[in-house]
Amino acid sequence: MKNELEPKFEKIIIVDDNPIERYCSSRMILNNNFGKKVIEFSLASEALAYLEENQENTDQMPQIIFIDLYMPHFSGFEFLEAYDKLPLTVKNKSKVFIISNTIDNLDIVRVSRDPNVVSFQQKPITKEFLDRIIPD
Repeated sequence: MKNELEPKFEKIIIVDDNPIERYCSSRMILNNNFGKKVIEFSLASEALAYLEENQENTDQMPQIIFIDLYMPHFSGFEFLEAYDKLPLTVKNKSKVFIISNTIDNLDIVRVSRDPNVVSFQQKPITKEFLDRIIPD
């Protein structure tokens, strides 16, 4: 009966260089009826390119972006800097959540102060965390 309900969100993006973390997060999202479609990226630069390429097509924009902080080549911090330069139409459509294993208080404070970040969550994504996220 649970699967008969409409998911909270249409499209979710997960950005994490760890394939196991991406898989577990994706399963948690789909199994708890949080998102209808999950798009996974192992590189933050690929996720940013997706947003830039689809910024005119709001149907392709995710409502939620879950991103790790520490990834090779292009970190979550670098993603946030680039994301900030995207048009308001993108930023108004997509909410960014940091999902990380970091215990560094400076990192947590830094992302908490970013106006584009809704919240910081320790890995893994849990049902309780997803339940707290409410659509606009």
